[in-house]
Amino acid sequence: MMIELDGSEAGGQFVRTAVALSAMTGKAVKIINIRGARPQPGLKTQHIEGIYSIGELCDAKIMGLELGSQTLEFVPGKIEPHDLKIRISTAGSIGLVLQAVMLAIAKLEKPITIDIKGGGTWGKWAPPVEYLKNVFFPLVGEKTTIDVKKEGFYPKGGAEVVVETVPWKPRKIELLEAGPVEKILGVSCASLPLARAKVAERQVDAAGMILRQKLGKTLDAEIKYKPTDSTGSGILIYAKTKHSIVGGDCIGELRKSAEEVGKEAAKNLIIDLAQGAVDRHAADMLLPYLALAGNGSIRTPEITNHITTNISVIEKFLPVRFVVDGEKGKPGLIEVVNA
Repeated sequence: MMIELDGSEAGGQFVRTAVALSAMTGKAVKIINIRGARPQPGLKTQHIEGIYSIGELCDAKIMGLELGSQTLEFVPGKIEPHDLKIRISTAGSIGLVLQAVMLAIAKLEKPITIDIKGGGTWGKWAPPVEYLKNVFFPLVGEKTTIDVKKEGFYPKGGAEVVVETVPWKPRKIELLEAGPVEKILGVSCASLPLARAKVAERQVDAAGMILRQKLGKTLDAEIKYKPTDSTGSGILIYAKTKHSIVGGDCIGELRKSAEEVGKEAAKNLIIDLAQGAVDRHAADMLLPYLALAGNGSIRTPEITNHITTNISVIEKFLPVRFVVDGEKGKPGLIEVVNA
């Protein structure tokens, strides 16, 4: 039996979650109207790379895996643990590819190595690789290590990342209150040519000023300048609290000063810290892991469309039901229970 899904109101997260859970559970899936809610619907390069890699893991039969395709059929075989080589020809997000692949292999009992060449470690509308490493993986209890050998920015990408996985042990995730902030850490990264203008330092200084003013906390951030194929910058800030980790990030853009980038990242962190136990980006990414554990709950600063569409996918594949207390666009509580 094939599960059928309609992506007309959803984005790429919907597809990534569906394909990852299809591989994990062995249930075939057909998705129509892919990314129908986006100005340019259909599959993009970063979706294709992730789907192809997951398909390789489980010897899947895949129909419709091409740029711009709005219909996809994914018929998985059995997942066989083996090392993966992922090649991304654009600046497509490594963070999004990894997010899907890591979910697909969540039940593997053997470690694997994932070697990624190409793509971006920092990008718009996608989690930086540093976010997965410092915020998301610790939240779900992943012991996986990520080694960023070369950073990648838009438009050329060209990153190099090696991931050494460790089998994940399902555990109840209960994140209802962040609690007091214990420390705020960060990573500010920029291409080598931007060192003279001290772009990475300026991002940190601007973010640190906001954090001192609003939270009375200092920012301890790592400054990194790296050779890259395209010039760019980005900053991740994350608060380690008594019960959680909350992140905020921003990437540099043309005609956007380093100070604006730093301030935006700090403001994103402060807003989510005030309204939830995790940030809004972690919330929808955590949902499959709550489902795999069979119980748990999180308080999110916003019930987003990503959350509601992700829930609709997960409930098709796993024997769980989600209870959402809150309105879309506002803070809320999400709980998973056995169906």
